[in-house]
Amino acid sequence: MAQEAAIAIALGSLSEDERSRRAASKSTDPLTLTRREQGIAMLVAEGLTNRQIAGKLFISKRTAETHVQHIFNKLGFSTRSQIAAWAVRQQLVATSQKLSSPSK
Repeated sequence: MAQEAAIAIALGSLSEDERSRRAASKSTDPLTLTRREQGIAMLVAEGLTNRQIAGKLFISKRTAETHVQHIFNKLGFSTRSQIAAWAVRQQLVATSQKLSSPSK
């Protein structure tokens, strides 16, 4: 990122067009989420609660809550069902199901 762009972001002086472009790219690009957040999104899509996610990943419930909140913020969502629908569209859930299927 150029220094001028970083300063503009810090000062909140991005143009409306630039803010709109950035917001649109956040909601469609799965790479805006970290790998951990993508994993959390997969588990949310599978219907797990924060407590269940925490148990499965050996993290605290509060850490799971924080990851889910970051997903909400980054994707502009307010419900877990929105995360689930997004994960399906990004084909994150199908990948998870393939990995968890027992091999024969």
